[in-house]
Amino acid sequence: MSKILPGTKTTRMELLRLENRKRLAQRGYDLLKEKLDSLIMEFFNSIAAIKQSREAMEESLSEAFSALTQAKMIMGPSRVVEFAYASQVRADLRITTRSMMGVRVPVLAVQQRYPDLPYSLVDSSARLDVMSIKFRDALRAIVRLAEIETTVKRFALEIERTKRRVSALETIVIPRLGATTRHVKLALEEREREDFFRTKMIRDRLAAEE
Repeated sequence: MSKILPGTKTTRMELLRLENRKRLAQRGYDLLKEKLDSLIMEFFNSIAAIKQSREAMEESLSEAFSALTQAKMIMGPSRVVEFAYASQVRADLRITTRSMMGVRVPVLAVQQRYPDLPYSLVDSSARLDVMSIKFRDALRAIVRLAEIETTVKRFALEIERTKRRVSALETIVIPRLGATTRHVKLALEEREREDFFRTKMIRDRLAAEE
C-alpha cells in the first residue's frame, strides 16, 4: 500500500498542488522511459559495432605481424629493429567528447608522424614500407575499438542510472502522489458532506422554529 506524503494538508490548494506534481512526475516518467528505450537501442548498436571493430583490429594486427615476419625474413631481424629505432615515428592521441542521448562519449583520434625517408632506400626493402603501413592501420583499428568499448561502458552506466530513476518514479513517487491525492479528495468530500448535513440541520431547525 502506498504511503501518504507526510505533512499533507487537506485543502483545495494542496489538492491542486498534488495534482500538478503528479502530472509533472508522470511526464518525467514518460520522458525517462523514452530515453531508456533509446539508450538501450544505442547500446546494442554499439555492441554490434564492437564485434565488427574487433574483427577489423584482429585482421589488421594479423596483416601487420605477417608483414613484420616477411620483412625479417628478407632483411634479417636485427636490420628491421635497427630501422624501427631509426624511423622515429610519433603517435599522438587526441581525446575529445561528444553527446549521444545526453551521454558524453569519447572521440579518439590518433595522429602518426613519419619523418621523410628515415632509412636508406638502398639498404631497405619494400616490405619495410608495407610493414609500416600495416602497423599504422592496426594502431588506428585499436584506437577505434577502444573508443567504441568506452562508449558502451558509458551507455551501460547511464542505462542503470536511468533505470533506477524510472523505477523510483514508477514504484514510489507516482503511487505516493496518487495515494495522497486520493486521501485529500476523500477528506474534502467528507468535509463537504459534513457541511451539507450541518447546513441542512440548521435550515430544518430554523424552519421548525418558524
